[in-house]
Amino acid sequence: MQIKLASVFVDDQEKALRFYTEVLGFVKKTDVPAGDFRWLTVVSPEGPDDIELLLEPNDNPAARTYQRAIYEQGIPATSFFSRDVREEYDKLKGLGVVFTTEPTTMGPVTLAVFDDTCGNLIQISQV
Repeated sequence: MQIKLASVFVDDQEKALRFYTEVLGFVKKTDVPAGDFRWLTVVSPEGPDDIELLLEPNDNPAARTYQRAIYEQGIPATSFFSRDVREEYDKLKGLGVVFTTEPTTMGPVTLAVFDDTCGNLIQISQV
């Protein structure tokens, strides 16, 4: 079994695409009309391009409720790996990204958490 696709709910797919590509540096992989929305995925230029992140609309009331609840509790919607969290933090901070948790070392892991501007907190971690 493999993970091929993970998703995050977003409040605006176009805004999410701009943030995830122009700010975070991911690359658009798939963009296909799907009714009123799009099947919109991005991949990391640093990893295999067959592991995709779906920027999924939070149009469903249950999705919006879930997204809002975990955001308000400070729970990241997902986590990305970084070879150097402090360097990534400095780069993203310089691009205007708002962090809710600065780089913090907890045992063998360093992590930071930022707001993706689309309704989610995202954690970056380094082991």
